[in-house]
Amino acid sequence: MESTDDSALLRQYAENNSDEAFAALVQRHINLVYSVALRQVGNAHAAEEITQAVFIILSKKAAQLRHDKALGSWLFQATRLTANNFVRSETRRHRREEEAYMQSVLDESATGAWPKIAPLLDDAVAGLREKDRQAIVLRFYEGRNLREVGQALGASEDAAEKRVNRALEKLRKFFTKRGVDSTTAIIAGTISANSVQAAPVVLTKAVTAIAVAKGAAASGSILILVKGALNLMAWAKAKTTIIGASVLLAAATATTVAINWELNSEALDKNPPIIILQPTQFKSIMTGGAQSGDKIVFKNVSLPLLLATAYHHPTLEFRMVLPSKRPTENFDFMFTLSGDWTEALKSEIQKQFGLVAHVETRQADVLLAKAINSNAPGLKIVSTNENQQIGNFRDVVFKGVQIDALTGWLEAVTKMPVINQTGLTNYYDITVQWKPQAGQSEADAIRQILPNQFGIQLVPTNIPIEILVVEKVK
Repeated sequence: MESTDDSALLRQYAENNSDEAFAALVQRHINLVYSVALRQVGNAHAAEEITQAVFIILSKKAAQLRHDKALGSWLFQATRLTANNFVRSETRRHRREEEAYMQSVLDESATGAWPKIAPLLDDAVAGLREKDRQAIVLRFYEGRNLREVGQALGASEDAAEKRVNRALEKLRKFFTKRGVDSTTAIIAGTISANSVQAAPVVLTKAVTAIAVAKGAAASGSILILVKGALNLMAWAKAKTTIIGASVLLAAATATTVAINWELNSEALDKNPPIIILQPTQFKSIMTGGAQSGDKIVFKNVSLPLLLATAYHHPTLEFRMVLPSKRPTENFDFMFTLSGDWTEALKSEIQKQFGLVAHVETRQADVLLAKAINSNAPGLKIVSTNENQQIGNFRDVVFKGVQIDALTGWLEAVTKMPVINQTGLTNYYDITVQWKPQAGQSEADAIRQILPNQFGIQLVPTNIPIEILVVEKVK
């Protein structure tokens, strides 16, 4: 195969709107894209739509990719993302039919290994590190020799050969774990012979015309594919940024960079970009947290509290259904990147503990907090929203809070959900001092002082409330 420079064509198209350059890129890579799409969806018509969508995406992103000398690897990933988006939109029945059809259109002259490898191949290649994936796509999908692979990767021919061999070994292990025993030599030969199939001739012309117009003449179904794939690419890039920043900082932390865990916004703002979720290093320190814009830190907090915070749910465990097998120690969490830290925390909890959660409405025993005296002596109306809680469990002072702060604290004391039905909307300073008498429970003691001091009565009932259901997924 003649050595070519995709980056030169990308620059011509991006900078000069050269239709000829884009047509050359389509001609060069359309078989690769079409073949990956066909394997993913098993339907020729769908594969053609996916192929068109991928090249529309390429036309939109050409300026960002104009220096990419390993374009085939990018197209492989883009095709896989677009195809996965397509598959998710289909019904299970349709998916099973497409998978059966995929098996029927496989090359009948393929080696004995190909029918076993084909359904696994693209997932296996996608799971490789970027440089390894580039090497496999360049060598076997595009048919380049080792010298050309090295040139595209900025390495020598010997280095390219070593990288290809290492990547093949990783593929062999992937297949072995899934019941397909083979050798790297057989895998290499099988991929070379079967991984790329010729796309329909008319598809090349259609793809070029639609893509250079940035999808202006594309069908609605293709434009939906483009939009979905672009969203997936954006999310994948965001996750890569988060992971990359964390890995780099983890290495730096071991040597020169010190993380400041002080619970204030000034200290938080001085920390480098990072996401950390780890067993607590501060067992002797009281639970706490601080936030500054998108940045946040928690020290020595329970996993249920982290789950509740990530899923925007009341934090106490009796508003949650938790799996019996879960970590019971406390954790530290820090997020100083840009973006949604709650999504990052969800992702870390799932990755480290295999836990995900969702909210359900369930019947539950609760306490209704009702106002019986809005002028009670313990409720001092103030104009400032300080939202502070000071003191310990038995002697607590609230500064500039609404009644929700008090009812939230009452949940911890009574160990039952407390629903605020007081109708009180002011800000208050509230001082709570209490002590159970001999033989009296904490819940009974606090219920006894509430009416006289704060004009609030707790009424037991059973009603539907939202519960956070936490499940183990791995």
